[in-house]
Amino acid sequence: MTGEAARLLPSSAASPGGTEVALACAGIERSFGGLRALKGVDLEVRRGEIFGLVGPNGSGKTTMVNVMTGFYPPNRGSVRLFGRDITGTAPHAIARLGVARTFQNLALFKGLSVLDNILLGRHVHMRPGALASLFYWTWAEREEFAHRRIVEEIIDFMQLQDIRDEPVETIPMGLQKRVELARALAAEPSFLILDEPMAGMNQEEKEYIARFILDARDERDVTVFLIEHHMDVVTAICDRIMVLSYGEVIAEGEPRAAMADPKVIEAYLGHRAASRHAGARP
Repeated sequence: MTGEAARLLPSSAASPGGTEVALACAGIERSFGGLRALKGVDLEVRRGEIFGLVGPNGSGKTTMVNVMTGFYPPNRGSVRLFGRDITGTAPHAIARLGVARTFQNLALFKGLSVLDNILLGRHVHMRPGALASLFYWTWAEREEFAHRRIVEEIIDFMQLQDIRDEPVETIPMGLQKRVELARALAAEPSFLILDEPMAGMNQEEKEYIARFILDARDERDVTVFLIEHHMDVVTAICDRIMVLSYGEVIAEGEPRAAMADPKVIEAYLGHRAASRHAGARP
């Protein structure tokens, strides 16, 4: 990363997670017709760490996340969240268990302000009912004020005060990505999944998002699962990574060591380029 990144990130950005397992996937298989997208993937994320999932395009990363969050039930295997079996559980039920997610493509609501987009992240905590609506000025209004207080705190945390009332479609993409992260944090998750949160960003924007991810882990007790193509970011902030290629795990461990694995180099560069890379080593 650049000198600015070195200023933004601590000298030891990643700190090891605890021994408690936040998410455990065992033997995950998922096929689409004749295509085997995932081939017996085992994955374990510890509470309090930033875990990276990387791999070339088409390696199965987003499919893996969709299995974890209930969008695709696995053909085989199991998913456990903080010890609870959530295999095949519906996405909305998994969200209520403390899982929040951002998407590779922006999923903000145009026509709404930054504030209102972030407020939508509170929907998993809202309990509307006929009785509450009938007595709005006693119960429902009090609940709405409580949600807004949390959202305002998130706006301060993500440094979005100056644009809080702007229509979300009018702000730059880097800020839109920050709003999407803020909306996910507004759900007060214990497990946060970020699918390429830095796609389309310039270097400065990437560095600030990296800082916010670290702060979310450290200050808000969030375990982070990160899919990202920018290897400088992955090596700077992830405690451990797993590398997928064609639906199979080819490396796992400390980021720099895993990325130096010959299988990983071949997956990214191809066999001939990988051979040249190996030959160039001192």
